[in-house]
Amino acid sequence: MPGDAARHPGPTAAPAPAGRAGAMSQPGPTRTARRWRRGSVGGASPKSRRARILGLAWVLPALVVLAVFVYLPLVQNFVFSTQEWDIYSGASESVGLENYEKLLGDEVFWRALGNNVLYALLSIAFQVAGALVLAAMIESLRSARWRKALRAIYFIPSAISLTVAGLLFYFIYEPNLGLLNHLLDAVGLGFLAQPWLGQGSTAMVAIIAMSQWQGFGYSTLLFAVAIQRVPTELYEAAALDGVGPIRRFFHVTVPLVREMTGLMVIITISGAFQVFNEVMVMTSGGPDNSTQVLATWLYRSGFVQNDFGYAAAIATVIFVVTLGVALGQLWYTRRRRVDF
Repeated sequence: MPGDAARHPGPTAAPAPAGRAGAMSQPGPTRTARRWRRGSVGGASPKSRRARILGLAWVLPALVVLAVFVYLPLVQNFVFSTQEWDIYSGASESVGLENYEKLLGDEVFWRALGNNVLYALLSIAFQVAGALVLAAMIESLRSARWRKALRAIYFIPSAISLTVAGLLFYFIYEPNLGLLNHLLDAVGLGFLAQPWLGQGSTAMVAIIAMSQWQGFGYSTLLFAVAIQRVPTELYEAAALDGVGPIRRFFHVTVPLVREMTGLMVIITISGAFQVFNEVMVMTSGGPDNSTQVLATWLYRSGFVQNDFGYAAAIATVIFVVTLGVALGQLWYTRRRRVDF
């Protein structure tokens, strides 16, 4: 009936959702428009450009200092190595690669290079491997007081300058009044007493021993800091699994301090190829050039023999060797990096 129809109207269509209909009827700004509003189309925003310029302004002084005092001298040194140069008269003559050819035939240069290699190998054995073992033993102690005391005791020699340490060991090695020979006599090993710095067979080893004594504590302290960063939960879990201290050292400590080990290898090898003070103070390269290293031979060639072109060639060899070792060790360390 008409009245019923008026009282009960039929179903009407529901209105469309406002969001969907609005989106379909009035499309919002495109991605390009939104990026344009943020200033990321056609270049960085003014704020971003300002931040980059400000960052470059802060870094520029350091870059200038680095270029003037590091990279420019490297280039100049290579140029000098291709010249025959008298620093006192200022006369110079280009000789090409003759100084490098002279290196190949120089017996003292090869002996000095061999001494540097020996120095590096023994330093890795003591200041890297030995220091890591000692640091692990110290950090395994339960008493915090003993740990602090031992760290301080082993670090004390590192606080002594190399020149002072060299003079100290020069008197220890003295054949007649030195402490070492008297100690050997006191314990019944007098037959081992000898002029440690006076013969080629023992002089270089004696110098290296002094250097290891002086730098051993510093390496130990750095490894102790690296071991402290290893989560203790790993050691506790290994102990619960019945793993002994030796296996914990090789399977927990060694892998997790790999980055510090790589850094110490770089520092140790670089220092071994730049060693100078110890040799100059104790033997000056003698006897009979048996303790010459690259740095002392460089000094003698340039400042004693006035052959600065040849000395610059030796310096180039030192730079290439240390740079190659550093790059190789960094590449190896990054490949085997451990995050925890």
